[in-house]
Amino acid sequence: MVADRIAIIPARGGSKRIPRKNIVDLFDKPLIAWTIEAALESNCFSQVLVSTDDEEIAQVSREYGASVPFLRTDFADDHTPVSLATLSCLHQAEKHWNRSFQTVVQLLPSCPLRTARDIQSAIETFDSTGSRLQVSCFKFGWMNPWWAARLDADRKPTRLFPESALTRSQDLGTLYCPTGAIWIAQSDALKAESSFYGSGHVFEPMPWTSSIDIDDHEDLEMAKAVWVLRHHERLQNA
Repeated sequence: MVADRIAIIPARGGSKRIPRKNIVDLFDKPLIAWTIEAALESNCFSQVLVSTDDEEIAQVSREYGASVPFLRTDFADDHTPVSLATLSCLHQAEKHWNRSFQTVVQLLPSCPLRTARDIQSAIETFDSTGSRLQVSCFKFGWMNPWWAARLDADRKPTRLFPESALTRSQDLGTLYCPTGAIWIAQSDALKAESSFYGSGHVFEPMPWTSSIDIDDHEDLEMAKAVWVLRHHERLQNA
């Protein structure tokens, strides 16, 4: 049911590694616009709400169709888990609209390649399985984590999985990495646990090409490369 589901897009203004990251340009749109448009296009939400402490981000978000009826009052620092910012915004939203939302979906604007269909698919799984808390993830591919190592000052490696160091990749199990693209919770569960990683949370795989989470400039360049590959045919015919 759309009527009691809210999308919350947490977008604080104080990003450090990429200053003003949430409104940095990505193919002629502010970064956050890609997430807002995917949420609106999915038709899954009664509200698509941006939670920000920054008036410029708020104004940009409104221009692309999101609701920003209030600014974030707390949890806008570098250290607070994003789940708490989303939970605080949920409380603000329920007070503002004088209503409850059964389900909350957190969409980080740093994951701009997640599509409306990705959102629909994640919600379909969440609803059909009766999960309380669901975190998006992607399957590790060519970057095989089984062979990961730490290096000391002399570049000497310490294997994280020493038993797997000499095992062929095709003989190793599949591992998954969480991504901030689509996190879903029953509102009561998020209020009780104060985290999407609360008791009984599950992972839901999605394509790695939709999962890229932009933290620094290298991530941004990777997202641009994947975007170009995804739109290659349309760009050729333009």
